[in-house]
This record gives sequence, C-alpha cells and structure tokens, in this order.
Amino acid sequence: MFYFGIEHEVAFINRMGNFVDFSCAKFADFNHIIEALPEYTSDYLHLHMGDAGIRKKRWYIEGFERFAESGEFVECVPKGIEIRTTIHPSIQEAIYELNKSFSLLCNVAASFELFPVLISYNPYQSKYEPQPPLNDYELSELQAYPDEQTVNIYMVSYGPDLNISMADLPVERVIDIGQKLTYYSPYIVPFSYSSPFYQGKLWEGLSVRTFIRTGKRAATRVFVAEEEQLISSVPALTKIARLPAEVGRIEFKACDSCDDFSIYAGILALLKGLVLDTTLPGRAIIPDAALHQLSAQEAFDNEEIFGTATQVIQAAELALCDDPDIEFLAPLKNLLYKRETPAHQLVRAYNTLGSIEQALMQTYRH
Repeated sequence: MFYFGIEHEVAFINRMGNFVDFSCAKFADFNHIIEALPEYTSDYLHLHMGDAGIRKKRWYIEGFERFAESGEFVECVPKGIEIRTTIHPSIQEAIYELNKSFSLLCNVAASFELFPVLISYNPYQSKYEPQPPLNDYELSELQAYPDEQTVNIYMVSYGPDLNISMADLPVERVIDIGQKLTYYSPYIVPFSYSSPFYQGKLWEGLSVRTFIRTGKRAATRVFVAEEEQLISSVPALTKIARLPAEVGRIEFKACDSCDDFSIYAGILALLKGLVLDTTLPGRAIIPDAALHQLSAQEAFDNEEIFGTATQVIQAAELALCDDPDIEFLAPLKNLLYKRETPAHQLVRAYNTLGSIEQALMQTYRH
C-alpha cells in the first residue's frame, strides 16, 4: 500500500500589490493568520511539530529560526506560510486535503489583506543575509547539518515536498528509489517550473530556483530509522526519521511550487510509477547540478530533457498499468506535448501586463 503527503509553500502579496518577504514582514504579520486557522489534535501522529512551537498546525510560518547563544529560541524570520497535509492512502485524498487547507488559508489571509501568489524564487531578493549575523551557537548548529548552511537560498525559494512511501518496503529498496528519483529529477522538475524572475527582471530561463539550489540542496530525501542506515553525502540523501510515521518516507524536494494542484497529483502519480518501475537504470546519490541548470534554462525545448522526460512518463505509465492513478498523468503529458511549463504562463502574463506584480496576481486564479 502506498501513502502520500504534500507540503506546499505559499508566498503572498499585500493589498498594495507588493511582494511580502523577510525584508518587510514580521513574524506577527503571518502569525495572526496561523492563530485564526483550526488545530487538529490528531495531527501530531502524522506531522513533525518541532521544538520551537511554530509547527503545531497544518499551516505554519516558514522561515529562519534564530536562537540566542544559550540555545534559547528567539524569533522566526518569515518568508511565507507552509501547508502540510496529513498522510493519506491515495493521491486523491491528499490533493483534496491540500485544496481544503489552501481555501481556508486564502479566506483567513484575505481578512488580513494578504493574498497568495505563485512564485518559486523571490523575484526581488537574490539572497538572505541574517541580521544580526549568526552567533556561535547558531553557527555550530548549522555546521552539524550541511544542508542547513544554504539558508541564503532557502529563504528566497519556495517549493513543495511531495512525499511518497510504500508499506513494509526494505530500507535498501527505499534508498535505491531515492537514488533513482535523484537521477531522474532534471527530467521531472520542468513540469513544475514557476520561477522565471530574478532581481526584478525576467530571467533567461524558466526556473531560477532550480538553477541556483540544485546540487546545494537535496533533490530527494529518504527517512530511515537507524544511524547505520544513513549514507554520507552533501547534500544529504538520507535522514533519521523524527517520528515513526516518517520511517521509509521519500520526499521529492526538487519541484517548484504549483498553483494548479493537478500537477502535484500528476507528479505524485509519476513518482508512484517510478517506484513500481523496474526498467529505468539511472541512480545517483547527489543531484547532477549541471544537468539541472540546463533543465532550468531550457526545459522541454532541450532535446535530451524532452526525450528522457518522455521515457520517464512512458515507464511510469507501463508500471501503473491498470491503476486508476494513471489518469493523473494527463496534465503532465499535456505540458510535455506542448513543450511548456507553468513558467511559460508567468512569462506571457509579464509580457502582456508589463510588471512582475501584475503577472503574479494572475496566479491562483485571483
């Protein structure tokens, strides 16, 4: 049996049409929204709550947590709000919950004059520099976790974790699947591209997020139960599970954010097909940064990216066979047929309307 979950990061504009990020927002600006959203007491069985008290709900403030020299939590510098679904035995149920949680978020955020927009890399800020500078305690914590040293990228990028697991799969098999998804990541992620802006201008490609982050941050993360099951790599492919429900979970982390959740359904179905597939030979412990950069710039216009993406879709279809989830692949096949990505829509809106803000306001069907 398969299980699915989705973590979706949301960026916002305010009523003036200005992009809201760490340069102008405070924790309290977003916390008003979180406080007004419901809490489900059984969620702790599914969701990692953390130590700082920020992740108590299906919605939480995504940002950079600051600590005093004593190790005491001081504040969270915000970049947006993340929605997490609980664990579901079907893709359809996970997408349903995501839609419901997103709708609730939109209604509450609107009452505070904040409105969601689709973007996967901050269109104005190219990096984040902590102020005040990191203290000795914070530096020691970051050095213990190499992936966390990329906070300058993390704070300006937005993307989902698409989670999939299969009951009772041996850890060696789960890690092998993680390596497989890491290898084929450059051919999967174009279906989600949505970051064509950089430093206030139109970028020369379709996903500046992928171009900058991949290789420095993981494409896939596999949660294991025991220390001896970890594979040493930077970025880390494996991580110790923080709660029992995480053991055996595979997080596909390389995608850009999507405002059409049917694309998430399609990518989850594609991942499911790749878990079942026995024909594709590629494996990698760390993502190929150069190939991701090529993909980020050219996407399906590049013949290698297009050709292998076609093979990946076909392999997933064959593996899914009579599984009803095969229908979720339709939006991906349509994008592949047109050699388009969601970023193309953003570029067209920008060229028509003449501003990044106006283009962003066309997303999520405002």
